[in-house]
Amino acid sequence: MEIRIRTFEALTPSELYDLLQLRSAVFVVEQECIYLDPDGKDLEALHILGYREGELAAYTRAFPPGAYMEQASIGRVSVRESHRGLGLAKEIMRATMEAVEKRFGTTEIALSAQSYLRRFYAELGFRAVGEEYLEDGIPHIKMIRQKPS
Repeated sequence: MEIRIRTFEALTPSELYDLLQLRSAVFVVEQECIYLDPDGKDLEALHILGYREGELAAYTRAFPPGAYMEQASIGRVSVRESHRGLGLAKEIMRATMEAVEKRFGTTEIALSAQSYLRRFYAELGFRAVGEEYLEDGIPHIKMIRQKPS
């Protein structure tokens, strides 16, 4: 998978279209969750795009500490339905965690995980903190990863 890391300003129009289309396909259509995906936070996010054979297959966005959560954070983790089962979710997450460490200078990373993905994120070193909560009608749990120094 070809990984591209972009600030909002560095995204090409095609990359922006690709990521918005993928996020809508996964979070709005597939999960039947009506919400405004372009939430104003993309402007300050670092965008991690994973292309496979010219198609956006996986995507995340990341924020420095204090921009979205107290810790650096990752969100909008998504893999195109046709590309699932190939290990791309772990690949895009590893690339994102590495980008967070290099760009933001921290190993402490938080995310708001859909509860059914708790085990997936635990395999990447995240641990659940606090109680489960609803976000856009979907059960979530806050998870934090602290990489040992």
